[in-house]
Amino acid sequence: RKYIEKEERYGAHNYHPIPVVLERGEGVHVWDVEGKRYFDFLSAYSAVNQGHCHPKILEALHKQTSTLTLTSRAFHNNVLGDYEEFITNLFGFDKVLPMNTGVEGGETAVKLCRRWGYDVKGIPNDKARVVFVEGNFWGRTMAAISSSTDPSSYD
Repeated sequence: RKYIEKEERYGAHNYHPIPVVLERGEGVHVWDVEGKRYFDFLSAYSAVNQGHCHPKILEALHKQTSTLTLTSRAFHNNVLGDYEEFITNLFGFDKVLPMNTGVEGGETAVKLCRRWGYDVKGIPNDKARVVFVEGNFWGRTMAAISSSTDPSSYD
């Protein structure tokens, strides 16, 4: 309870978490601070579909972060082009734009659709309309919540 109380006291409230305090995870399982094991069916909203602490991912992460933790897109790096070539060949696309988050992917998709409408379909400037499905949820950015009909997005 002390962990939940501390989060309630100091954390901003944009979600309503399940009252379980997780401490560790391995594969499809997570454990709470009292040692109770759960199946992680939520998978951090699909951020860890591969499971927790996968040994190959940990090995690759350690290897990369021991060399270079992160390259801002303000610079080039020595492996991005190899990845882009591999992934575009794998999926048969001309280009790829890697993203950090799902909501970032959604916002980029909206921008690409609008650009296609203007450049290919010939929609007059500032006249494009984007249609979203009622009850959608794809993140907490302004664009994402502005497209939602969920009242909790506006509270």
